[in-house]
Amino acid sequence: MEAENGEGQVQVHLKTKQEQYGVPDVPYSIDATVATTELNTFVNTLLEQTSTDDSHRTVEFDFLVFDEYLRGRLCDHLREKAISFEDAIEIEYVERFPAPEPQDCLLHDDWVSAVKTCGKWVLTGCYDNTINIWTIKGKHVLTIPGHSMPIKAVSWVSLDEERGKFISCSQDQTAMLWEWMVETNSVECVSVCKGHERGIDCVDVSPTKDRFATGSWDTMLKIWSAEINESAEGSTKKAKLEGGSTRTPIMTLQGHRECISAVQWMDKDTLLTSSWDHTMKVWDLNMEGIKTEISTNKSIFDASYSNLNHLIVTASADKNIRLYDPRTNHGSVVRNTYLGHQQWVETIMWSTTEEYLFVSGSYDNQNKLWDCRSPKAPLYDLIGHGDKVLDIDWSNPKYIVSGGSDNTVRVYKSRKAVNGGSKMETGK
Repeated sequence: MEAENGEGQVQVHLKTKQEQYGVPDVPYSIDATVATTELNTFVNTLLEQTSTDDSHRTVEFDFLVFDEYLRGRLCDHLREKAISFEDAIEIEYVERFPAPEPQDCLLHDDWVSAVKTCGKWVLTGCYDNTINIWTIKGKHVLTIPGHSMPIKAVSWVSLDEERGKFISCSQDQTAMLWEWMVETNSVECVSVCKGHERGIDCVDVSPTKDRFATGSWDTMLKIWSAEINESAEGSTKKAKLEGGSTRTPIMTLQGHRECISAVQWMDKDTLLTSSWDHTMKVWDLNMEGIKTEISTNKSIFDASYSNLNHLIVTASADKNIRLYDPRTNHGSVVRNTYLGHQQWVETIMWSTTEEYLFVSGSYDNQNKLWDCRSPKAPLYDLIGHGDKVLDIDWSNPKYIVSGGSDNTVRVYKSRKAVNGGSKMETGK
């Protein structure tokens, strides 16, 4: 009974999937009031004792108890989950993800509403109707005029050492397909994509790089070709003089009732969209229709699907982030809710390499790095913006990049070594 008051001892088994940090698999009796700090000391002491030489360095761990990060005292965590103090408790420990380090601040002339990295290059879109290319180190490379209203979304199609292909989408109802020659630092608009009847809010390129999808305030989802036709030489020259040829959509999909706020390819034939109409839809391009619908009770400003864990996180006006599983029959059931932002959450994205991690940006001027097993608190606050965060990107595992209405792009470097990092540098 002692332990019920938050005192006394509990029996625990300490497990880890990181074999280099394994400790003897025996039951340990520990004080029920311990929190992460005491458990860290305990595990590091055990590691020191089992170490064959003096090489053990102190490692910071986080602790999972019943699939959720321990964020307070163990006794409170168990009580909240209605776990008996008599049972042997399994605690899994994982090496703590290191805090990302703030890097450069990329100064723009207006609000930065769109950011996308590829290798060492950063593509940005602004409210002064321009697109910009920067290096991740903060060097401004190019300002590109072309749109007649603010840019709301940008995306790389392809990039190598010689040329880059990217898309910009604007409130002027068009998407533009661009080709950038890296060596000469020259850019041209290859195609102006026309078909939407209101501003375009989001874009994503297919895994095969031959198509892209756009979502608009006209409630339509449109699919376009991302190919640049090299053979039509004569017409291309004429088109260049006129600022790009006009392109029409391959397919138009109707189903949302309000603005489409996010679009993402789940695979080459499946798309996820989110909307201000409180729903998310999964579209099958072969059927040219809706495969599943996830209903929520909030306008969704952004959604992100993970190819690693197949879950969706959403950003909404009520400060909360929610987790959904589209594979279940109960897709509309919220799997988890993440509390921490003080204002509405505008932008969200899963890590492409870390199964449990995602980032969010909010009107509270903050970015946050989350582990989906830690709903009560983020892992880190990424501060630096002096005003609303409008877009966040983690396409390059080494860098978290965000744009805001303080006219800046903030860059945060991940201190975790990324496998195959050198390949990312050229953006191949």
